[in-house]
Amino acid sequence: MAGDTGERLQPLTRDRAKPALPFGGKYRLIDFALSNCINSGLRKIFVLTQCRSGSLNVHVQEGWGISSSGLGEYIYTVPAQQKHGADWYRGTADAVRQNMDLITRREIDHILILSGDHVYKMDYRQMLAYHKRKDAGLTISGIRVKKEQAASKLGILAVDRNLKLVKFEEKPAKPRTVPDSPDHVLASMGVYIFRMSALREALQGTEDDFGKEVIPRMTAKGYKIFVYDYENENRIEDFVVEVKDGKRNKVLVNGTRDSSYWRDVGDIDSYYEASMDLVGVDPLFNLYGEKWLFRTHQKPRPPTKCVLGGRIPDSLVSDGCIISDGGVGGSILSPGVVVENGALVEGSIVLDDVIIEPGARVRRAIVDKESRIQAGASIGYDHEADKRRGCTVSESGVVVVRKGMTFRLTSTA
Repeated sequence: MAGDTGERLQPLTRDRAKPALPFGGKYRLIDFALSNCINSGLRKIFVLTQCRSGSLNVHVQEGWGISSSGLGEYIYTVPAQQKHGADWYRGTADAVRQNMDLITRREIDHILILSGDHVYKMDYRQMLAYHKRKDAGLTISGIRVKKEQAASKLGILAVDRNLKLVKFEEKPAKPRTVPDSPDHVLASMGVYIFRMSALREALQGTEDDFGKEVIPRMTAKGYKIFVYDYENENRIEDFVVEVKDGKRNKVLVNGTRDSSYWRDVGDIDSYYEASMDLVGVDPLFNLYGEKWLFRTHQKPRPPTKCVLGGRIPDSLVSDGCIISDGGVGGSILSPGVVVENGALVEGSIVLDDVIIEPGARVRRAIVDKESRIQAGASIGYDHEADKRRGCTVSESGVVVVRKGMTFRLTSTA
């Protein structure tokens, strides 16, 4: 499911669909769901697109041409086509309903439905095995999150002692907490496995959305629905390379913190926080595994270089960057970023081909592609001044510089 417009991520999603949003320097959000599929041995994939999907279509075509339809493997992007009347996709369930013709012609027992804009590692084979053991019509992956993070944002699951679904509430303002943990709720991750017969029956109505309508109706009708406990069931063994005392050692990561990480980056602050989870010596979410690889499309770029004393502590820096004297700290730089002499970048996300001129300062900001921060300008130090210059400032004070913007030393408004 890759049709989300990501309105709460504006202006980052002004020209792109949410799943196409860059993340972690070199990736896009959709790369995580697609990589999980490939790593799980799932190679029959439809990506349902709708709004602002141009860059997403190009990314999937150029970066994910790794399958062979002749061998029964494929990753196809499927745009909204008004197959049922004059409507585009009205919701998640309607998007699947309008494309049931793609799968009813095939011999399929179970179907996996995913959001294309979440960040996590998951072996879907483990969830499918659980789904089959429970003989479920529908299995939903659930995770415990703090209630204030879930309120009005995530679907909430109520289960019995056997993890059978009792009630589903879509984004309630006051979510029901877990009985043994009053500060947490059990939230839906937007990962569903349907038995094919149950999916056909569930989509015979006119409901538009799985969370708001279809799943509550299925629960009320007594369908056999179970919740997959992501934190306790999902285990990914992986190797990361650790450098200590000048020696490179492979260290086994056997499914603890890293395998239970999941983020829905639905707004500016959650996108920023999830990005910052990648940096540091011991990141909450590690991109450096050797078995559970994340794939993406990469343009050919030269290696990054630091010149004239340039420094990049606790940062992720992609190919083709040039960092001069000054410094980059606790930040993520996408390909082609130039940080010129005396400039300072702290706790920021800088997307492709941005130029930060001499003496400029950037703090707790997201700078979108192809922007230019003029010499001597400061971002993130005076939020009112940032707003006057046309920037967006989030609730927590993260400043967003829109794509292609020239951020000047003084306001021209």
